[in-house]
Amino acid sequence: MILTRKSVLTGKTRTRDISVKPKDLELYELGVGSASDILHYLSNEDREFVMCGITNGEWKQAFSKELEKIVNDKFNS
Repeated sequence: MILTRKSVLTGKTRTRDISVKPKDLELYELGVGSASDILHYLSNEDREFVMCGITNGEWKQAFSKELEKIVNDKFNS
């Protein structure tokens, strides 16, 4: 199914082809259950895109500098 979402991180609109069942997407969008419960068969990356439009690349870019600081923290030594 072709889905278009606007990223909550960047505001960019993207379109992806995701193997989601139309009825499941409808149930999720109606708030019947969580994405993890209803769309459990999707990859984490596809579920994130359905929920908030964020791509894997955006996650990496958004938090890479923060993670680098954590990894390189020398505890003030």
